[in-house]
Amino acid sequence: MFPSTVHLAFEYADAERAALIERSVSQEVGEINGDRSRTTIERDDTTVEVSIEADDLVALRAGLNTWCTLLDVAERCSAR
Repeated sequence: MFPSTVHLAFEYADAERAALIERSVSQEVGEINGDRSRTTIERDDTTVEVSIEADDLVALRAGLNTWCTLLDVAERCSAR
């Protein structure tokens, strides 16, 4: 069980854009997870949800920085 958890929700204008963002970042889940944290990504229509669980606050902060950066890059690259 991970003692530190954060859930983030990112809302997009339409389901197509949300799906594109979700596909762009979800492929990194297995590549980035380490011994001290785990991340899951789910999409529900126009919302992409990222949940990060970590053993400690340092690992949680690192996870937050990583996933927020990945989402930011995906959003900028998919801008219309």
